[in-house]
Amino acid sequence: MKKINFLAMAGILSILLLPAASRAQEIKMLPSVIVTTASNVNQSVLKSFQGEFKNAMDPVWYRLDKNYLVKFMTADQKNTALFRNNGRLVYHISYGTEKNLPDEIRDKIMGSYQDYNITAAIHVNEANRSIWVVNLEGLKKLIVVRVEEGELEEVGNYVKG
Repeated sequence: MKKINFLAMAGILSILLLPAASRAQEIKMLPSVIVTTASNVNQSVLKSFQGEFKNAMDPVWYRLDKNYLVKFMTADQKNTALFRNNGRLVYHISYGTEKNLPDEIRDKIMGSYQDYNITAAIHVNEANRSIWVVNLEGLKKLIVVRVEEGELEEVGNYVKG
């Protein structure tokens, strides 16, 4: 399970941070502030969240600088979403399994990796982009693939240890 989580996070980071990886930057960590009730969340953000995610259950809010991060459940999936202070959705990430993949994406992946099982499927919606990061497990390897606009790209290939 730890390998799968590591691969999922490695895949997401490689997708979202790849352009930034080419330049060295100093990263400063800010202390996180947890908003424990929705009553502390800006009304624009709360209204936007409720409109976008009507079936959301058990939301937990975090204040990140001027933004609001929310973690919640929908049916059988964990979700994370980031909202600007004005209520605009910045990104949404849903964490699922093979059954959450659209058929055409699952077929494309399994056509290229017949001897592998899909162990996790992560969907990233950001800036009008829909990206799937999928973890695959074979007998000797763990592979992370990325699918965007129908294009399949292998972004990680690890030998099992």
